[in-house]
Amino acid sequence: MSTIPIRHPCPPGACNCERERLQVPGADQRILLLTREQEQRLIERLENVESLEQLQHLQRRIFEQLGVEVRIAPGPNEVRTMRGIGIQLEEVPGLCRKTRQAIPAAIRRGLERRPEIAWELLNAHDLLRDA
Repeated sequence: MSTIPIRHPCPPGACNCERERLQVPGADQRILLLTREQEQRLIERLENVESLEQLQHLQRRIFEQLGVEVRIAPGPNEVRTMRGIGIQLEEVPGLCRKTRQAIPAAIRRGLERRPEIAWELLNAHDLLRDA
């Protein structure tokens, strides 16, 4: 019988993922299914996104499979660069600090490669209606 691979714990003191909170009965442990290899594949897919629909599909899949909500929306100030687009990950016990940084960075790199996706995102939030 094969077991499902789970993410190895971070070294003590190196991360603030609060993985120990997942030891409680009934805790959502889906985030532990994101191994380092799978994280690299996810990062690659986010960097190579080709449309807003594909990006939104990946957001849904991340939530369905890992229980992490990824919110992508224009920031509260004027959007002049990709940094003006806010990308937040829901705080979930077990989500490694490095992963919390890598996912938004990969999304930004994907938007920089395909600026038309950023324009679609802005348009979806009615920021370009008068342009």
